[in-house]
Amino acid sequence: MARVDVIMPQMGESIAEGTVSRWLKKIGDPVKRDEPILEISTDKVDAEIPAPASGVLAEIKVEEGKTVPVQTVIAVIETDGAQAAAPAAAESKAAPSEPPPAPARAEAPAPPPAAAAAPSREAPRGPATGEVRRDGAAAETAEERLRRRSTPLVRKIAQEHNIDLTQLTGTGYAGRVTKKDILEYIERAAGAPRPAAPAAGVAEAPAGPAAAVVHPTVEVWPGDRVEPMSRIRKLTADHMVLSRRISAHVTSFYEVDFTRIARLRQAKKEEYERRGAKLTYLAFITKVVADALRRHPILNSSVSGDQIVYRGSINIGIAVALDWGLIVPVIKNADELSLLGIAKQMADLAERARTKRLNPDEVQKGTFTITNPGVFGSYIGTPIINQPQVAILGVGAIEKRPKVITLEDGQDVIAIRTMGMLSLSYDHRVVDGADADRFMSDVKRALENFAEEAV
Repeated sequence: MARVDVIMPQMGESIAEGTVSRWLKKIGDPVKRDEPILEISTDKVDAEIPAPASGVLAEIKVEEGKTVPVQTVIAVIETDGAQAAAPAAAESKAAPSEPPPAPARAEAPAPPPAAAAAPSREAPRGPATGEVRRDGAAAETAEERLRRRSTPLVRKIAQEHNIDLTQLTGTGYAGRVTKKDILEYIERAAGAPRPAAPAAGVAEAPAGPAAAVVHPTVEVWPGDRVEPMSRIRKLTADHMVLSRRISAHVTSFYEVDFTRIARLRQAKKEEYERRGAKLTYLAFITKVVADALRRHPILNSSVSGDQIVYRGSINIGIAVALDWGLIVPVIKNADELSLLGIAKQMADLAERARTKRLNPDEVQKGTFTITNPGVFGSYIGTPIINQPQVAILGVGAIEKRPKVITLEDGQDVIAIRTMGMLSLSYDHRVVDGADADRFMSDVKRALENFAEEAV
């Protein structure tokens, strides 16, 4: 029998750790190569992890709910040598089959995060011998690199509060500062009397909208059921509260006549299905929005301090409601795609989001977001901006309604039209009402006069 390690993968260059959300197999279960055996959660994406080889799940080293660094051995599969050889060779491109030995000294220059090997569990907690770089300065130890990398969420909180992570004592692996550590530090700093001068290397946590999110607790009554938030729910909760603190939210509403699009959709629906795409109203809206963002770059920007960053790419995130939370896959360079290309990408991303097969880069670098509460029957909503973007479009229910229209002879009549509401929530720090209304007027005009040759 041979033993093949299952390793916590690095789901993206900036990801330093992952959480075991759920084991899909238990010890003693037979597994097939590439069969999902567990689910993990990171700061960016939830994903199913396939078995690297066929055999029997012999050992589970990391229990559900536990967070460990990437490259940590989380399980062991027992298989015969012939079966293990091929998967081991294929897996070597992404990660070693065994945790790397503890480095005796740090290498210089330090490798990028995606290639840096996490130290093994036996790595010493104290400082390792550092190699002297060519410039005479001591290179970082493996533990120092691990702590500095941390997670994107911890680094973001540290940046917002001007905190030097290397000056904090962490409780995580190799002394890494965890989210719990930094939030407790901020709470202590906020509750402590203001010192005459801050400690060397540690800045005071600022008060105001940038303060870390602390959710109030409530009394639990008899008969209540209490369960912890999932990782994706907790991240969503924090993100939404921070967004309301950061951006000056204003929402505009526009009614759109989708009758022309309804006819085009009905005429082309079967053709699109034969070509592997689903022609939805949302695909039309995404195409029109992508084209309009090129003409209205302020809606495709971000605020960075007292500067405005006008994004060079138009990457539209489409919010997907899942049974376990909300995720926003991103259609990159949407303005360069045809309606068919957008429809295909939307279907593919939505399906892989539901089956937890999204890649980390597919939920990053969005510049504008569209959410579609109308699919559940909602007339319209006022969505919260997806930071660090400055606007988000909400799509209400699209349905037939009575509408007063004016005929060519000037006579007003009541007709049955396919109507829907769109709402644009925007950041009034940089987007004025006139900017938002010009953008929405363009979107409305393009949808009501969508060119037949573009379908």
